[in-house]
Amino acid sequence: MAEKTEFGADYTEHDEKIATETHKQPQLADTTGRRASVALNIVHNPLQSVSPEQNVRDAQAFADKFGMGEHASLFGRAALVARDPSRFEMVNELLDDERAALIYERDHKWNGPVMLWYSIALCAVGAATQGWDQTGSNGANLSFPEEFGIHGKGRDEWIVGVVNAIIFLTAGLIGAFIVDPLNHYLGRRGEIFLTACCLTATPIGSAFARSWQGLFAARFVMGIGIGAKNATVPIYSAEMAPARIRGALVMFWQLWVVAGIFLGFCANVIVKDTGRIAWRLQLGSAFIPSFILMAGIWFCPESPRWLMKHGRVSEGFKSMAALRAHPIIGARDYYYSYIIYEEELKVAGSSGYFSRMRDCFTVPRIRRANYGASTVMIAQQMCGINIISFYSSTIFENVGYTATQALYASLGYGAIQVVFTIPTLFLIDTKGRRTLTLITFPLMCVFLLAAGLSLLKTDGSRGEKIGPVVLFVYLFTICYSLGEGPVAFQYSAEVFPTIQREQGMAWAVCINNTFAGILSLTFPRMQTVMTPTGAFGFYAGLNLIAWFMIFCFVRETKQLTLEELDQVFSVPTSQFLGYEIKVWLPYFIKRHILRRKIEKPPPLIEKADVIGDTSEAII
Repeated sequence: MAEKTEFGADYTEHDEKIATETHKQPQLADTTGRRASVALNIVHNPLQSVSPEQNVRDAQAFADKFGMGEHASLFGRAALVARDPSRFEMVNELLDDERAALIYERDHKWNGPVMLWYSIALCAVGAATQGWDQTGSNGANLSFPEEFGIHGKGRDEWIVGVVNAIIFLTAGLIGAFIVDPLNHYLGRRGEIFLTACCLTATPIGSAFARSWQGLFAARFVMGIGIGAKNATVPIYSAEMAPARIRGALVMFWQLWVVAGIFLGFCANVIVKDTGRIAWRLQLGSAFIPSFILMAGIWFCPESPRWLMKHGRVSEGFKSMAALRAHPIIGARDYYYSYIIYEEELKVAGSSGYFSRMRDCFTVPRIRRANYGASTVMIAQQMCGINIISFYSSTIFENVGYTATQALYASLGYGAIQVVFTIPTLFLIDTKGRRTLTLITFPLMCVFLLAAGLSLLKTDGSRGEKIGPVVLFVYLFTICYSLGEGPVAFQYSAEVFPTIQREQGMAWAVCINNTFAGILSLTFPRMQTVMTPTGAFGFYAGLNLIAWFMIFCFVRETKQLTLEELDQVFSVPTSQFLGYEIKVWLPYFIKRHILRRKIEKPPPLIEKADVIGDTSEAII
């Protein structure tokens, strides 16, 4: 039987239509006079399938249909801009202020209204909750086991592990899968408010726990809130952000996760001298960013795409207009989203929750996106970063630091994550998600292995024993912050179609948090059974496996709209892998390893309006 795409077309009529572009495009001359090969697959704009006059009529009919008749002319002009966005200056129908706004947007990448920056920043602050919770338990691990009489070996190690791990297990196995009904009935903002309430109350409950069972119960509920929040906030940010800087804006999520890690370590250091209640203050302080999120979310607009999805089209345009610098920009982005959404509806119809979840594994385009999202999510745990996030204070204490020195060393780890995540704001939409991860994973393998081997040194001064371990852990952290750290949630939030976005993100968050829970649960015992060096070596090896998985399944998504990604993932996996193995890898080896000056091959996928400009290659 022929394979189906999300548009319901037969493989031979849809995927093959894209795939057969191979070698059939003419060569174009670039600005230097050299011949530039056209991409093997072109991302086509669906508005170009009809005449400009028909675009205008369709857009005006769209405005009238949904009670926006006063904006009919605006949408007509916006449709012409969306039809060929790189050549908007040729649209004579544009008003002077509209043309000026589009020129300013083109020339000023970071231009945007206050509401866009406020909404993205507020969601990013909410991400700090997860990082703060991780580091609160990191510091608390030095004292709460003794408080509850579970500081021995064997069974006690498993109890400490499960107390630390439970927030991630419930986040992945429960919280992620209640996202769809919560989003359906409450909207993006309402769901975020509810989870922020949960994450404000549960850290305070952890601080008042009277037994390890009580602490376990508080963290059990906390995990549900974390999972639901983690699956919604990146989607909300991705649906608001312009395509040209979506990676950087949504990446504020990761920046504030690591900021939360750093602030959590700061809190650990600040309260370290408070005696037996220190661990309670370390756990309880995590309510601060959630409280800010809870108080501020109602000043944000609802997601335009969520409103569109629920039939509130005119409200969706008002929301989009508030998130863009000029009405023409808002109308352009909103109308283009609507056109693609209508195509999705022709197949999805009124499909229910479980059928949309099934689509993530059965519909080829969505399944390929799921491969990529699942890969970057599980790779975040395979790389071993969270053995540092969860247990760095314990690791540093075991190699010879005092408890206070271990907290300060962990503070340095948190500071490095913040500092080296910032450059990625500017790299993720230029170098791309795939490139950053492929570069950094081999380096993470080397540095993590070196940190593990450094633990074998038992003679010499304390500085000689401790210094190399801390150095290589910090270098490992730098590489993580420049690649996998920012990419995982950013990539997963953007690759799924509008209709399956909640289900796809729920599955990705399930993968990420469940494996984080397994890591947190097993590492205390793993250190005893395998030795710390063996545990570090184990995760160093997983970095290489993660690199191979990314090479096979992760496709580049930089600077494409959420709708254009449909065509990126319509390229069959066999063709994608064939290109990577037979074309890209030989070129990379010859050009960057053997240092041969050879012509760059045509990219696998390229936007139709930038054919001939190889700087815009997508894959």
